[in-house]
Amino acid sequence: MPRRWPYHLLAVVVVLTWGVTFVNSKVLLNHGMQAHEIFFVRFLLAYACIWLISPHKLWADNVADELRLVVLGITGGSLYFITENVAVKVGYVNNVSIIVCTAPLLTTLLALLVYKDVKASRPLIFGSLAATVGVSLVVFNGHIYLKINPLGDILALSAALCWATYSLLLRRMSHYNVVFLTRKVFFYGLLTVLPVFLVKPWSFPLSGLTHPIVAGNLLFLGLIASFTCFALWSFVSKRLGALTASNYIYLNPISTMVTSGIVLHEHMTWMASLGSLFILVGVFLANKGTPKS
Repeated sequence: MPRRWPYHLLAVVVVLTWGVTFVNSKVLLNHGMQAHEIFFVRFLLAYACIWLISPHKLWADNVADELRLVVLGITGGSLYFITENVAVKVGYVNNVSIIVCTAPLLTTLLALLVYKDVKASRPLIFGSLAATVGVSLVVFNGHIYLKINPLGDILALSAALCWATYSLLLRRMSHYNVVFLTRKVFFYGLLTVLPVFLVKPWSFPLSGLTHPIVAGNLLFLGLIASFTCFALWSFVSKRLGALTASNYIYLNPISTMVTSGIVLHEHMTWMASLGSLFILVGVFLANKGTPKS
């Protein structure tokens, strides 16, 4: 299957780009933006841009598919990014990135429960166990530094579960145009985040959006990480299959650790480093045992 390599390359590029976004979000949080404010501006920019290339089809073919698109907007949009951004705010960027990269394992485990054609293999079982040990080490490291606040680690795991659900549901919607799917995810992501503003109203000064650091990070998140990468991810998932594509998420911590080291001066402790090694080995083994989807 030599012609599949461009799709694998695209998956790597997208995931490495998403790894950087943990740092972008941390910078914006440090400048006073709230998690749901970051998400709203990010997806609003992406939604405005995608209309330039999107087909004018407004609705899915049936009510059931439209409801699935709502769930996609929640699990791949509002709920995923709010839990991830809050996790970044209360915890270490590296910790969050590493825990979120368990999403491929969660995707496969959910597939085992949902799809009869997906069977557990020995590499998948050992990989899952290794990754679980790794997550435990990273979470324990979080307790040491955050003392009585494991909230960031729990939220990061919640984000990973959201993405796993999103990946599997996206598999069922592969008969739709990629750009249409992406546009609907942006729309329902924006729609379902609005109730959060009733509880936590917008507080960031609008003049702050013109600050070069704030504007630069928001433009990167909206135009590159959302508009471009979400469309590419839907395309890659359609070509490679949800399970195969999701396994590339294990690359997330690489770009996160490099970027956070440069921008935030965060450093991994030996325990978190050991945990990340277990996770990467675990996901690699699980990848070898993942059924082709």
